[in-house]
Amino acid sequence: MTRVLFVVSAADRWTLRNGEVHPSGFWGEELAMPHKIFSREGWDITLATPGGKVPTLDRLSMSKTAGWPSKLREVAAYLDSIRDELNSPRSLDGIDPDDFDVVFYPGGHGPMEDLSVDPVSGALLTRVLASGKPLALLCHAPAAAFAARNEDGSWPFTGYRMTGLSNLEEKFNSFGRKAIWLLEDRLRESGAEYSKARLPLRPYVVVDRNLYTGQNPPSSESLAERLVADVNATATR
Repeated sequence: MTRVLFVVSAADRWTLRNGEVHPSGFWGEELAMPHKIFSREGWDITLATPGGKVPTLDRLSMSKTAGWPSKLREVAAYLDSIRDELNSPRSLDGIDPDDFDVVFYPGGHGPMEDLSVDPVSGALLTRVLASGKPLALLCHAPAAAFAARNEDGSWPFTGYRMTGLSNLEEKFNSFGRKAIWLLEDRLRESGAEYSKARLPLRPYVVVDRNLYTGQNPPSSESLAERLVADVNATATR
């Protein structure tokens, strides 16, 4: 059985450039749909957060501006079905990545607040990337990569082809214009080879070696399905 670790932000806010605090958390679709796809495949899923804190659903991700009503209903129903799991995550500092076959980070603005500076998550990412096991970062979750460092202080993701929420997509939200930093800019500045879809809010997935990244919420299912296909293909070789 494939064992997958979901690392979820424990932040319930995103601090903006002017000191304003915007309510935040994880993005519903980005956790629900990959979790649903992996569960359908019979994968064993473990959720972990910094400190084992119960993660906060970003209410904006369930608003009418976040997607089609049918999709939002599907996401809400699925999150309700795994409520017990969401309410009892493991603490990230007690996780051994060697116990898992796949590591998956859903997004939302939460990772910009906590995982981007979390040394425990950073060490886990460094280790998993070096191990060759599939590592997936969705939408804002590539922000968690900024906490990763090799022993010599260099960034382990340098030179990797990656995607993540684009500057344009971030600025669709009025509060996004107040960000201290933008994910696309910082990925480029840090040494990643960033790319994005030609049009905003379209599914877009980038795979480079064992690193899988998805650009935005509509990429949630494409990213999960690509992981499933590749893991299953490896298992049958």
